[in-house]
Amino acid sequence: MNRFLPRNEGTADRVLRVTAGLVLLSLVFVGPQTLWGLLGLVPITTGLLGSCPAYTLLGISTCPTKTGSR
Repeated sequence: MNRFLPRNEGTADRVLRVTAGLVLLSLVFVGPQTLWGLLGLVPITTGLLGSCPAYTLLGISTCPTKTGSR
């Protein structure tokens, strides 16, 4: 595990983030065609990386806990 980007998002959280990011990003091309849709890049990036800086700061993790060996 990378100590600089600790994985703190579970699978469902990641899928939801990427989906929401794609919906927001689509606002750049369809609908109101506003640049605010570029904000969708943030959840897409955090979803693909599996790490959310806000979760890290708040000490939150939606990853299932692993038991057993390292």
